[in-house]
Amino acid sequence: MDKQGKILWVDDEIDLLQSYFLFLADKGYEVEKTTNGIDAIELINNNQFDIIFLDENMPGLSGLDTLSQIKQSKPNLPIVMITKSEAENIMDLAIGKQIADFLTKPVNPSQILLVLKKHLHQNAIVKEQTNSAYSSEFIQINNQISEADSDEDFFELYKQLTYWDLRLDQTQNELYNILMSQKEEANFAFSKYISKNYLSWFASPDSRPTMSPDIFKKQIFPLLDGGEKVFLIVIDNFRYDQWKMVQQILEEFYTIEKEILYYSILPTTTQYARNALMAGLMPLQIKEMYPQYWFDDNEENGKNLYEDKLIELLLQRYRKNISFSYNKITSIPEDGKLIEKLPQLKDNQLNVCVLNFIDMLSHTRTEMKVMKEIANTETAYRALSVNWFRYSPIMQLFKELSVSGYKVIITTDHGTVQVNKPIKVIGDRNTSTNLRYKVGKALNYNKNEVFDITNPQKAMLPSPNVSSTYIFAKNRNFMAYPNNFNYYSTYFKDSFQHGGISLEEMVVPFAVLNGKG
Repeated sequence: MDKQGKILWVDDEIDLLQSYFLFLADKGYEVEKTTNGIDAIELINNNQFDIIFLDENMPGLSGLDTLSQIKQSKPNLPIVMITKSEAENIMDLAIGKQIADFLTKPVNPSQILLVLKKHLHQNAIVKEQTNSAYSSEFIQINNQISEADSDEDFFELYKQLTYWDLRLDQTQNELYNILMSQKEEANFAFSKYISKNYLSWFASPDSRPTMSPDIFKKQIFPLLDGGEKVFLIVIDNFRYDQWKMVQQILEEFYTIEKEILYYSILPTTTQYARNALMAGLMPLQIKEMYPQYWFDDNEENGKNLYEDKLIELLLQRYRKNISFSYNKITSIPEDGKLIEKLPQLKDNQLNVCVLNFIDMLSHTRTEMKVMKEIANTETAYRALSVNWFRYSPIMQLFKELSVSGYKVIITTDHGTVQVNKPIKVIGDRNTSTNLRYKVGKALNYNKNEVFDITNPQKAMLPSPNVSSTYIFAKNRNFMAYPNNFNYYSTYFKDSFQHGGISLEEMVVPFAVLNGKG
């Protein structure tokens, strides 16, 4: 029988426990025994144990004193305290993580086995159960991919893929690789769906799915009209999978009142999608109505400098006579300043805050070798972005807001996708530089590899020139020029990019949170 683990059992009445030791040996566990705390500490310092069973009530060095000394040298070693009663201090120790668990005498063998499974084999059991569950749903997901033919179909498919991505990403085994292949197939089907239907959404805007320009009208204004105070937080470049992990952190302070998925417009970039979100208009409408606040790709000016003006104009168009603020956070000191400013914002019915960190992270990862190594996979990139959320002052902002009486809304302008396949595109010097989309007047490309819009007005996009064409990369492709093609292909391969068509870039979260405070 395979060895299941090595146990140290510490009890001054060790001879009375022989039946337990026989039971454990039969289950494949090796048990070392001692009758006092001093010997236990020496054994632990000179041997490798997987778990300790420690009697609370021993003469000489007590169980609690023994526990304290063990934790000084082996803080991560799981210790199960055995007590005669469910004393409150023992429960407090368990909750405070000084002990892994506790058992009350007389101990039942099945309880011992349950504790061992929980603390020694939980990861293996969870992995086995997760793999088994995913294997049983594999065919169903394949059917979802082949049958998806509506927005809701693709939203549900993306939810399913994300659910399994988050459950399987710790295993990184063959099943995870199969899931990644399913994501590739899903993105291929999604790209075909968008290429077929995207332009028709602008021919019939009243029946189109919810998109970036619709969020204020459909989701935020109804809350404001109902007298709610809204704190809108737009996290740039924030994917649905990142939101599901952040949600687990926030549920300590919030209940999730509402969660939907909607579409970021094309191009899935800050310049286009976030301006559209803030203005409640498509880019072409912004350029026509407010030309002073729109700059094309080939112009030097900053592309998102006037979001506060666009929000103000949006409120005016819909006759929303409310006070609002706009705040943009690009550094940790600015996080702290916003928290300090919260008392000044409390009387506003609407506060809007843009957080730029994750977008900065994705660009920094491309440019810095050390960041590529730290966030070299989807899992690592996701963990890095979530750890920023957990340990930055932004977490303090959410804690403060949870007791403020605001409806807190989290959304984004677009997501990002890890690219892996270069495709060749030729353009003149005025062609945009983004790797996932290009806009120019003399583009040379393979029509089978991109979604092209030769008449930008049909997609409510501005034309920098009379003959401008927009092209969008699909799946995990990225665009590179033939000059130095091999160099740029290697440099940008596996980087995180946005601007094109994929579930990760286009299908984005919107959540309404109520503070538990």
